[in-house]
Amino acid sequence: MTHLLRRTALYGLVASVALVSACTVRPLYSSAPLSAGSQAGAAAELGSISVKPVNTRYAQQVRNNLIFALGQGAGEPASPAYSLDLGVTELVESAATVQVTTDDDEPTAGTVTLTANYVLTDAKTGTTIATGRRSIASSFDRPRQEFASYRAQIDAENRAARELADLLRLSIAQNLIKHGKTVAGWSLDSAILRGWKL
Repeated sequence: MTHLLRRTALYGLVASVALVSACTVRPLYSSAPLSAGSQAGAAAELGSISVKPVNTRYAQQVRNNLIFALGQGAGEPASPAYSLDLGVTELVESAATVQVTTDDDEPTAGTVTLTANYVLTDAKTGTTIATGRRSIASSFDRPRQEFASYRAQIDAENRAARELADLLRLSIAQNLIKHGKTVAGWSLDSAILRGWKL
């Protein structure tokens, strides 16, 4: 009986080691390359992406936050390895209405949804590496005073822009992994923990 128990334990241990060896665990903020054979560090790879100019205020907020996230505060690269073409659209909706004393329905809550479409290309060859689309929604209160309502919408746009830039950084890092490139400081586990759908 003990011989059978030992054998079962040994098989269980071998199976566990085989399963664990297939897992890849990476430090969240590692500067080491994540793909085999890569020469550039992880932070350098994402920091070598140049983001093309955009036209609207909310798109500029996304672009600024994305440049800061990709370069870790260093700004845009002098000689980029990649170019990112970014298009951002906005949808503002009334999320709720409440009956007020004048018998009129006024929207008292709103939602700003920012959607970014991007194309990542190799700066030297012009080859498209990846395309993607990501969206983030941010809610806000709509007070009766016009300026306060406008300011609340702008604040919601700014919040959505920060979150969208983080989501885009993660998505671009994932795209670079899929194409055998290095990525910086993000693991897919951290995205799952944050509840982002990829």
